[in-house]
Amino acid sequence: MSDDKRDILEVLKFELNFLEQGGYGRSVRTPWKPTSIFQDSLSCINFNDPDRPHPCNECLLTDFVPGGAQGESVPCHHIPLNPAGETVDSMERQYNQCELEAAVKEWLRATIQRIEHDRARAKQPQ
Repeated sequence: MSDDKRDILEVLKFELNFLEQGGYGRSVRTPWKPTSIFQDSLSCINFNDPDRPHPCNECLLTDFVPGGAQGESVPCHHIPLNPAGETVDSMERQYNQCELEAAVKEWLRATIQRIEHDRARAKQPQ
């Protein structure tokens, strides 16, 4: 369980909006550099901090990481994104950036919908 006090739903919505607005695409104002899904987003607790002062297990996304991948250097890259169990880590090797971002967007939409549904159900009187 993460120590992050942010609302997971807001973090996921922010990440989805970030991707839909061009996300990890290249800016004409900055030199090209390879980007990393989740890590190079403002939603990352270590965004733009090379010293990485927060351990990844403090991030809300670790709640979606399977137990066996919790110890990876970038655990959020091991979140299963689809029924086939593909992850950012596995997809980076076989797909281009656009295909990877499309898969992450699909996972974000499904996860947001599931959380909203669960919260709505929890608010209903029993």
